[in-house]
Amino acid sequence: MVKSKLMKLCVPSPLFVNGQKAKTAAEWEDIRPSVKETMQKQVYGYLPDAPESVEFELAEDVNVNGWCGKANCYNLKIKCTVAGEEFAFPAYYMYPTKGDNFRTVVHVNFRPDIPDRYQPNEEIIDNGFACLSFCYKDVTSDDDDFTNGLAGILYKNNSRTLYSPGKIAMWAWAAMRAMDFLQTREEVNKNAICIAGHSRLGKTALFTAAMDERFAFAHSNCAGCSGDALNRGKQQGNEVIGHICDRFWYWFCENYKNYIGNDDKTPFDQHYLHALIAPRKVHVASAKADIWAAPELQFLCCVAANEVFELYGQKGLIYTDEDFLRAGYYLNDGSIGFCYREGKHFFSRDDWHGLMDFMNKHS
Repeated sequence: MVKSKLMKLCVPSPLFVNGQKAKTAAEWEDIRPSVKETMQKQVYGYLPDAPESVEFELAEDVNVNGWCGKANCYNLKIKCTVAGEEFAFPAYYMYPTKGDNFRTVVHVNFRPDIPDRYQPNEEIIDNGFACLSFCYKDVTSDDDDFTNGLAGILYKNNSRTLYSPGKIAMWAWAAMRAMDFLQTREEVNKNAICIAGHSRLGKTALFTAAMDERFAFAHSNCAGCSGDALNRGKQQGNEVIGHICDRFWYWFCENYKNYIGNDDKTPFDQHYLHALIAPRKVHVASAKADIWAAPELQFLCCVAANEVFELYGQKGLIYTDEDFLRAGYYLNDGSIGFCYREGKHFFSRDDWHGLMDFMNKHS
């Protein structure tokens, strides 16, 4: 039933280039750069260059009583030189006081708040995880203003071209700077670092991991259109490219507007991001009442990427037809995980527990 649903959508395969299909992992690695190019050129814009330099200022947070002394908590400032100019943004970093070699989540959040309704800090610590979080608006604003923050530096003397980075690519760039910091930390398990985000920041998480192979995991939470749901097959009540480009065009490159009204005909689809992350791990969280994000197409997006994981001798999303949109169950046994729950568009504790379960199984 699931496979027949996917076949009806005629989803393009990332393994095909110039009429030929990659049949081994080595052949896929050869064409992988062209797929990476496609997703930048057609959707998100080209990732900004790495900074000329990056430094870190770490200051212990004295207000840690909320965690009963169970966590080491720090205010972090990430300072970069970009195109000869200084740019900095704040972050928050915490890890358990007991243990070492911590699995770690980089959480691109909507707010700088600690604690935050999207980030259950004490539960994260109690499960033995470290977390670095930052507010996306501290990087650049979430609107059509390209004169502030990182955008203000990148576009200071230039106008946007068809393929210039949108805001998602800039937030992804900042997440990579958080990864630069984590590479310096002895307590971090460098083979178990995840990039996570909700909604537009779930799109950011997938794009980040697709571009930066240092991330072993990506968690996309209710990311939907232009994130973790296929473009094809949208129904009434689902967000489509026309909707998102009308309201949030600045998240993407200008070229993406060419696909307005052509969701079923894009020469790529969102499972290309999952494919680019292979053989690393992808985790998707979806919610039953989040119809705008198209849960059915979030599930099918995961299934569509299975063929790439299989080239590495892995199983992608492991499921049965009975598992299709069955709420309250973790499908976390394969290299692609899918958690579907009751409720609405939200980054919940259930989602965090699904992610931590997935990371525990695969690291």
